[in-house]
Amino acid sequence: MTDEAIVRIKKMITSGQLAPGDRLPPEKELSESLGLSRSSLREAVKALEVIRVLDVRRGDGTYVTSLEPHLLLEAMSFVVDLHGDNSVIELLAVRRILEPAASALAAVNAGPADLAVMREILEGVDHVTDVERLVEHDLKFHQRIAESTGNAYLASLIASISSHTVRARIWRGITEEDAVGRTLLEHHAILEAIEAHNVELASAHMLVHVSGVEQWLRKAL
Repeated sequence: MTDEAIVRIKKMITSGQLAPGDRLPPEKELSESLGLSRSSLREAVKALEVIRVLDVRRGDGTYVTSLEPHLLLEAMSFVVDLHGDNSVIELLAVRRILEPAASALAAVNAGPADLAVMREILEGVDHVTDVERLVEHDLKFHQRIAESTGNAYLASLIASISSHTVRARIWRGITEEDAVGRTLLEHHAILEAIEAHNVELASAHMLVHVSGVEQWLRKAL
């Protein structure tokens, strides 16, 4: 019954009956209109609050959230945090799927301002950069590419996943010879392909770049 309540509330949102920011009808009224018990409705509201679809304001009411991508994807971050280090390999595999596609989109959609910011990020580091600063640079560079795709959901998804691979990237930077130099070389190749609006080359360079981290971690473990 709780699952049914979740489905029905979701339909109210997707149909436009409830819009982002709207307040839900009072519990008694809503349970009667949906033909559900109040206990089932309460459980459904709790579940939808956890995944940031609903916002329960004590003493005020229950509202539909803004439904912004970054807000909804916080639930994914919570789930990922519950897993051990072995999940990092799976996350890197997902990055290997998503980030080449993001680079391809960036090669099409990135404007002069996006490219200027990417170039600035890239020129802010060099071969003598320490590992921690390199990883910080790496996160910014990848996120800027994702943001330049024009797809906010894709950018938020990549940010959510990428933030949980930081330890693996630092580990590689410390233990692998010339990890800094190789990372910067690969970043330059990716950016040059995006600047040239070469979709296939941008995707291929990103695939090699992300796959390198994944393959290294599989061997290391």
